[in-house]
Amino acid sequence: MALISTLREKMTKWVVGFIALAMIAFIVGSDLFGSGPRSIFGGSDKEIGVIAGNSISLEEYQAVLQDRENNYILNFGRQPGEREQPTLRQQAWDLLIAKYAITTQYEKVGVQVTTDEIWDVIQGKNIDENIKQSFLDSLGKFDRSKLISYLQSLDAQPANSEARVRWNLFKQSLVPGRERLKYENLIVKTNYVTEAEGERDYHNQNDVAEVKYLYVPFFSVSDSTIKVTDSDLKGYYEKNKKKYKVELSRNMSYVTIPLVATAEDSLAIRQELERLKVSFATTTEDSAYATNNSDGKNAFEKVSPSKLPTFLASQKENLIAGTILGPLMEGSNYKLVKVVAVGEDTIGTAKASHILIKWDKDTPEEKAKAKEKATKILKEIKGGADFAAKAREFGTDGTASKGGDLGYFTSGQMVKPFEEAVFKAKKTGLLPELTETTFGYHIISVTEVKNNTAYTIATIEREITPSEATQNETFRKADTFASGLSGVDEFKEKATKEGLIVYDANEVSTTERRVNNLGEARQMVTWLFRDAKNGKVSTVFDLENNYVVAVMTGETEAGFKPLEKIKDEITPMVKNELKGKAIIEKLAAQKGSLEEIAKAFGSDATVNTVNDLKLNGNALGTIGFDPTAVGAAFSLEGGKTTKPFAGENGVFIIEMKNKTVAPGMQEYATFKNQALQAMNGRVAYNVSEAFKDAAEIKDKRYKFY
Repeated sequence: MALISTLREKMTKWVVGFIALAMIAFIVGSDLFGSGPRSIFGGSDKEIGVIAGNSISLEEYQAVLQDRENNYILNFGRQPGEREQPTLRQQAWDLLIAKYAITTQYEKVGVQVTTDEIWDVIQGKNIDENIKQSFLDSLGKFDRSKLISYLQSLDAQPANSEARVRWNLFKQSLVPGRERLKYENLIVKTNYVTEAEGERDYHNQNDVAEVKYLYVPFFSVSDSTIKVTDSDLKGYYEKNKKKYKVELSRNMSYVTIPLVATAEDSLAIRQELERLKVSFATTTEDSAYATNNSDGKNAFEKVSPSKLPTFLASQKENLIAGTILGPLMEGSNYKLVKVVAVGEDTIGTAKASHILIKWDKDTPEEKAKAKEKATKILKEIKGGADFAAKAREFGTDGTASKGGDLGYFTSGQMVKPFEEAVFKAKKTGLLPELTETTFGYHIISVTEVKNNTAYTIATIEREITPSEATQNETFRKADTFASGLSGVDEFKEKATKEGLIVYDANEVSTTERRVNNLGEARQMVTWLFRDAKNGKVSTVFDLENNYVVAVMTGETEAGFKPLEKIKDEITPMVKNELKGKAIIEKLAAQKGSLEEIAKAFGSDATVNTVNDLKLNGNALGTIGFDPTAVGAAFSLEGGKTTKPFAGENGVFIIEMKNKTVAPGMQEYATFKNQALQAMNGRVAYNVSEAFKDAAEIKDKRYKFY
């Protein structure tokens, strides 16, 4: 069973990724989708998306999703919850992408995985690493005999046994993985880096330039002097349109009506605990009674004085067996506590503060100095000085800021000399002598002497939550607000009249699960894309601790953001372009050295030097990231100067003082290999993205989930 368990763990880790997931469900045949759960919307004609020209019905998607859910149950022994569902839905979608957009590409180039290859990776010369890691000997090395024994044991089990099902799924998953690897290797083998490219990378990394540059930041020109026209904005937009490519998104406004427990709810819970108190006092099954009646996790536990809840620690003298305290309010909970037993424990607990005086070097002279200092402080405290104040002044460890307070500690937590000094104390207060440890000299004040007492306590804890009546009343308020509303203006006017805050959620994507600080709010997003239209008001959403009503306020279609929607966003960039032109014009009118030009321009122009500029650095001195400036610098020959030009955040004039070109090499194999490895490392990602782009995928799952 250990081997089966290990194999299950390895399988689970291996199959959850996109590549490993791909096509498991499809290997067994295309008739997998011939039947399955009928659409919850009453038919199988609902389109949930399009992949490579193939319309994906809701019924087909649900069949793949059901397969994912079955696989989850097989691996974890339970139904997937709400937290797992988003992952399973994405896995199902990825499988469909694999079927319609990826496997077809394998077929076009003749990629196949034969039965001989599968045998080879299971028990031949090239055994899969996941299998190797599942069958290890005592030294952690692959044990072939264990693998063969396991495979033979499978033959003796029924075809529908869990072990056989798991193994068959694993075997099936090997095929798509091998196909993907073969396809990627075909592409990898076509990658090539020329000698010239290797030489270029060598010089990019090793050529060094010494440059002097004049720099004028854009902000040196006041915004008030720049007039941005619609023509300027349109020109910038057309030039940079690709930056504003977006997926479908929608905007909405919403109000929240918090679901909060009332004073009456709190009183009802307190009264219920008062009734339980009678039975709690007489029961002999304290653990079971507390566990069955409590919302809390720690209904029955044995604790030291240091671990007592705050409301019990202040009255330790009253804690005797049979005592019941409460109901007491702690935070948003009521607690009813029964002291089941009070006894002795082998572990002692004490509380103390200290002032640690360290020595700088472990020499007799340095230790003597530290001891003399500690002795003087101890004497001052004995004379009436405040311990905590001295700890803050002279303490040399992390407790100094807390007045030396170490809090509670138990047997074995402190170094032996310190523990013995505190645990031997018979009363609280300052210890008369210094205590030496490997850390230094300690001045100790015992705030609670050693205590071996242990308390067994049973706790009934109830969270103060809204009653059903409160929930109904709060929902009624939200429903009344939403009733008869139409239009954004009417929505906001009514919210203002009723004292509700209107929140905005803009550019909500189809895949969002959270809306601002509302937490899990997928039902709102689904409504926004499935049922909403501009000005339409939703019904009431029941979210955690809130009832929410929303109204759709706008939409951005897939493609490019319209200019009107991003005017405010691009105006600063357009202003910088115009500022750059003004600065360039002013600088171009000046003559002389960089220093002379800077002086003529004004105090906003500065001149600096960089002695070790490299082309692959992408940053120029203290100016920071500016590949445009770095490229311009390296385009110069020694002694040459650029004309004024705009960079990322300002305008430059660059003078090349000296360029040291790295000496040539006979061959550039190292740099060619670096470039080739980087190129090969991007293949898997690039292949996936290329497949998806070519498939022109339209994901409409947001209409249903």
